[in-house]
Amino acid sequence: MASAVDICNLALGHLGDDATVSSLSPPEGSAQAEHCARFYPIARDLCLESHEWGFATRRADLALLADTPPPGFQFVYAMPSNCRNIIDLVDPVALDDYTYHGHGEHWRNAARDPVPYELETRDDGTQVIYTNLANAKIRYVYSVTDTTKFSAQFVDALAWLLAAYLAGPIIKGDTGMQVGQAMLRAFTASISQAKTSDANNRRRSRAESERNPSWIASR
Repeated sequence: MASAVDICNLALGHLGDDATVSSLSPPEGSAQAEHCARFYPIARDLCLESHEWGFATRRADLALLADTPPPGFQFVYAMPSNCRNIIDLVDPVALDDYTYHGHGEHWRNAARDPVPYELETRDDGTQVIYTNLANAKIRYVYSVTDTTKFSAQFVDALAWLLAAYLAGPIIKGDTGMQVGQAMLRAFTASISQAKTSDANNRRRSRAESERNPSWIASR
């Protein structure tokens, strides 16, 4: 699997730069390493926030706070510290993410309305979630820093975006701007393909989970 250094060298290769970065933390001392150390986390986090990646999705119980919620909400929960994007809040009595539970009956494959919530920041800088869902759970995209978790297509897209960031500092001038724009176009194509592949994989997994077991189908 690609390391952060590998991704940076891939980005430099896209720019036609012959330099090879060997360390980001701390930077090895070259200008390329300094630029990579500065821009790599920004590019990584932007890519993470652009999609509900399967490799970056987690779920957790939300910690209930004693804060008084604003009008219209009953509960205040602490936002997980490593959350980059909320996917949705999950009803703890649901059989799964796509099944309703209520009035003594179960409904499968029905469109589930999202649980309403609002996200705000307190005076101390921490983020909180307001909602009316008791004992809420959360599905969210977390801040993945371990590159071994990244899919190959995510790595490819991240390298193109990083190359776009590096084009200006490394190539400079109008040429650097033009190269940066070309890198952004390549990134747009790559990230689109990565999102489609990730979404298709998750749809296949969901379909398998909802398919009746063979012993039921044969009855």
